[in-house]
Amino acid sequence: MESHYMQGLDWVILGIYFAVLIAIGLWASSKRKKGGSLFLAEHSLRWHHIGFSMWGTNVGPSMLIASASAGFTTGIVSGNYAWYAFVFIALLAFVFAPRYLGAKIHTLPEFMGLRFGQSTRNILAWYTIVTVVISWLALTLFAGGILIRQVFDIPMWMSALVLLIISAFFTMLGGLKAVAYTNVYQMILLIVVSLVLVIVGLDRVGGISALIDKVPSDYWVMFKPNSDIAFPWLPIILGYPVMGIWFWCTDQSMVQPVLAAKDLREGQLGTNFTGWLKILDVALYILPGILCFALFPTLENPDEAYLTMVENLFPVGMVGLVFAVLTACLVSTIGSALNALSTVFTMDIYVKKFNPNASQRRINIVGRTVTVVGAALAIIMTIAIDAIKGLNLFNVFQSVLGFIAPPMAAVFILGIFWKRCTTRAANFALTIGTAFCLIVGVLYLWPPEWLTFPWPHFMLLSFELFVILVVMMVIISLTDSDKTQYEIPAPIHEGWSKLAITLWIALAIVMISLYVFFN
Repeated sequence: MESHYMQGLDWVILGIYFAVLIAIGLWASSKRKKGGSLFLAEHSLRWHHIGFSMWGTNVGPSMLIASASAGFTTGIVSGNYAWYAFVFIALLAFVFAPRYLGAKIHTLPEFMGLRFGQSTRNILAWYTIVTVVISWLALTLFAGGILIRQVFDIPMWMSALVLLIISAFFTMLGGLKAVAYTNVYQMILLIVVSLVLVIVGLDRVGGISALIDKVPSDYWVMFKPNSDIAFPWLPIILGYPVMGIWFWCTDQSMVQPVLAAKDLREGQLGTNFTGWLKILDVALYILPGILCFALFPTLENPDEAYLTMVENLFPVGMVGLVFAVLTACLVSTIGSALNALSTVFTMDIYVKKFNPNASQRRINIVGRTVTVVGAALAIIMTIAIDAIKGLNLFNVFQSVLGFIAPPMAAVFILGIFWKRCTTRAANFALTIGTAFCLIVGVLYLWPPEWLTFPWPHFMLLSFELFVILVVMMVIISLTDSDKTQYEIPAPIHEGWSKLAITLWIALAIVMISLYVFFN
């Protein structure tokens, strides 16, 4: 396998990384009780496992490369997607997590089944499976496959297969516990390597004051005027909450580590840790792009900012460590997604519909089988996406995901905060509402010639779709003839800790201070 990026020492470093990763995975798997569940780590996850797992699931190599690209072209403004998230992670910690843990659920479709009945659980289970396969598996593999193909010069199918074999190995061997334990190691490695890149870059530029002098002054503001095409402040303020609630509070892949928390205290401390880690996104992922602009302002393709910094600033050996980190990001995201897929299919479809009395051994076998099938499906979809030429498909799919968020956000918000919301209203939003949002998304991305409509910013559009769905759900609920009442699952009150509340207040103060400073 040839690579113009990698030298002999780099290959040795990469080999050591994989050896350590596999050793940690085997050790974590040995800690799992014989015959215990693969899915929720026997409710043993501590705050650091939860924090690193949620952050690791969120950080893909595409995010590293896209963040550096955004830093190169626009400065820190795209950091809103990282810093604004703390509000919705707090919502998970104090509103959603106490209800999830109180209901003792395995999956979020199971939670919605308690709130709205079996029909909603069935719809949401398939909805979650499709979302995980497309957005978490196929897109992550596509983005990672491009990177690995670029570095190692191997075909897309081979790149995707290598990544899936590694990720599926941990998911099948030790379930969520193995995924969570390996995530801690991988994310510490990511922080160290990214920090070294920033320090070396700052040294090459001549320090912070020299960097400020070499880039435009508007590179350091978080809120751009509404006239800004890419990052107007109002669509971000209104639109991001719709994405944030869906992503941080209702997505199985993101929330599963919290469902596996040892108790509520660990869940709230773990989500708080994720909030602190999200502050690092700007320094570790966006700042390398700004440094690249200062050092290599003539770079033609901003998407190459991250690899340009690595290639020009790192000595032999460190390059191997960077590719170990990029692989770590992929393995972390794919491992979490495979575990979420396996959990939802096994618990919400196989156990609930086909075999309610299944033994734990049988459940684990089905879970492992689903992991293999999901992996195979993801490879087929990745190859299919790669075969379509002439479109920046990754960006297209990411935009489409913005149109998936409104139905989920509407159903969970009304389901938890409004007792009179009915099953029919929830099912309407998840079926007709989703179809409506996706049609709007397709028209937005590929407008036909006859449609000369001045589209709003896609984040604002996401907010408007959310409002439409909420209004429709309220109307349906108030006029619904089916008066079947389901209880809103009650939150647990044991486990609330003063330490968690204090740390969340501290995080809020720090985040508000950062926003004030960078405006």
